[in-house]
Amino acid sequence: MNDIPLIDAHQHFWDLERNYLPWLCDEPMIPFRYGDYSAIRRNYLPEDYRRDTANFRIAGTVYVEAEWDPRTPVEETRWVHELADREGLPTVMVAQARLNQPDVGELLAAHSDFPRVRGIRHKPTAARSAAEVVPGVPGSMGDPAWRRGFALLAEHRLSFDLQTPWWHFDEAAELAEAYPETQIIINHTGLPADRSEEGLRSWRDAMAAVARQPNVAVKISGIGVPETTWTAEANRRVVLETIDCFGVDRCMFASNFPVDSLVASFDTLFEGFQAITGTFSESERLKLFHDNAVTFYRLERQR
Repeated sequence: MNDIPLIDAHQHFWDLERNYLPWLCDEPMIPFRYGDYSAIRRNYLPEDYRRDTANFRIAGTVYVEAEWDPRTPVEETRWVHELADREGLPTVMVAQARLNQPDVGELLAAHSDFPRVRGIRHKPTAARSAAEVVPGVPGSMGDPAWRRGFALLAEHRLSFDLQTPWWHFDEAAELAEAYPETQIIINHTGLPADRSEEGLRSWRDAMAAVARQPNVAVKISGIGVPETTWTAEANRRVVLETIDCFGVDRCMFASNFPVDSLVASFDTLFEGFQAITGTFSESERLKLFHDNAVTFYRLERQR
């Protein structure tokens, strides 16, 4: 299985000696879903990634914006392109743009001038729990200003990486239906942090609802639980139910490295994904580990 070419559909690099990423550089640290993240407040560059992934055949990666200083998002895109030209990684990228800012049209045009840019991520305003959801708050998927920015993505052939908790997936489904020409890619499996039976049932229902929209895909990543050992058995249900909701044609595996190194090694993650999909056909596994990322992020096929 380790000979199958992998497209890592979600990973990050950062050079904190050169660039300002507030959440990694500032004090105090922010509240974070994995708890203490001090271990990743250090440079992480292609040489580090290649060391972490040495046991696998990495055919390409998708760099996703890393919460760079929001005042200079195009500088992140420029830095990523310089890095890729020099180091051969990443292959393509998802850039940062605040969709509700007044000059978002100019920003999207600037990102689109760079050849490796495939999409945009802007984490919409989210409630802390399902009980606290208020539709239409500023910065949310229902905010008219945010919607105006989202509507511009299609003009630049940009996809949208959506990171938000599953309790906002009714809004996501409505967004996908309203803008069918824009590909939406859910990040981190809808964030199924609550592993109680009730929590997983609610997450599954939300995933199934948003999966009814044909222009929505999902990346299976970011499913670590703080203070819990990452194992295939602990995450089997989340992985298999995600694939059941979306089908093998709309799911991709990703590492979220170095962030998910807080909960597991790269070997543990991908050996776990391989074990969970052990009964799948060869063609199905190729889709999950390689081909779907090639399709959704418009990479050249490598076999």
